[in-house]
Amino acid sequence: MMIFDKAPFPSCHASTIVETTPGKLMAAWFGGKEEKAKDVQIWASHFDGTKWSALEVLGTEPGQPCWNPVLFRTAKNELSLWYKFGPDPMTWSGALRTSNDDGVTWSKPTLLPAGFYGPVRAKPIVLNDGTLLAGTSVETYHIWTPYVDRSTDGGKTWLRSNSFAVKEKPNGGQIQPTLFQTKDGKVIALMRSQNPLRICRAESTDNGKTFTAAVATELHNPSSGIDVVKTREGDLLLIYNPAPIGRVPISLARSTDDGVTWAKVADLETELGEYSYPAIIQSSDGKLQITYTWRRRHIKHETVDPANYRS
Repeated sequence: MMIFDKAPFPSCHASTIVETTPGKLMAAWFGGKEEKAKDVQIWASHFDGTKWSALEVLGTEPGQPCWNPVLFRTAKNELSLWYKFGPDPMTWSGALRTSNDDGVTWSKPTLLPAGFYGPVRAKPIVLNDGTLLAGTSVETYHIWTPYVDRSTDGGKTWLRSNSFAVKEKPNGGQIQPTLFQTKDGKVIALMRSQNPLRICRAESTDNGKTFTAAVATELHNPSSGIDVVKTREGDLLLIYNPAPIGRVPISLARSTDDGVTWAKVADLETELGEYSYPAIIQSSDGKLQITYTWRRRHIKHETVDPANYRS
């Protein structure tokens, strides 16, 4: 299902999704003339279980593009929207808006300290003690570097982990970590990578304070965004582009061993085009709720039952 049929922008990308109340969803993304154009804003829509609502603007910065929104419901039942704005990822700033009425109204944007963005693209996770972990990264002219930021006040302030790029590829880099916690309590970061062109993985044994250096997995990655969700049943579902080049197909892979090995279980799109920058959550009914960029012209929403992929 496309979230919208017609839109006041020709190009859109980088969606995020959250369940606002049982059976109801909210999605956001950036849209404008094209990525980096000065008219790019953060747009959003609500799903009532049947249809998506008219579009609304939730993030804008005069004369500058907006980027990479992330929606998340905190342990205190507050809805957070993080997004970035600025000329490009090397110079962007972070902002946070919050809502206490399921996204109907929002606070004014709060600017985050320079260099901090909240979750840079994929949703954060919450540990048992309430600590919020956000996968983040810094992009510079020569290098990309991943980190995890930790917050104990719902995302208002952050402390940063060590960097954990792949050591053997000094001119490469990884960004946009997506996180999950293993059965034995480790925090795992999976990352988009430009060198090597594989999904890369780093581990933490101290609740996200420090991470091992990243290593390449067997999963291809054409330097494109990924997302992972750990279901209530304990499975991991990863949405990604399983190709060394090109953002097609977009597919689901399943792991039952804390992400050590993966098996592709479904292709969501296979025709020529770009299908990318996905978001995935498990809603209260147990289903997987997925959004992704569809050829830069639409944001597509899919609902699938994870039971379909269990052997």
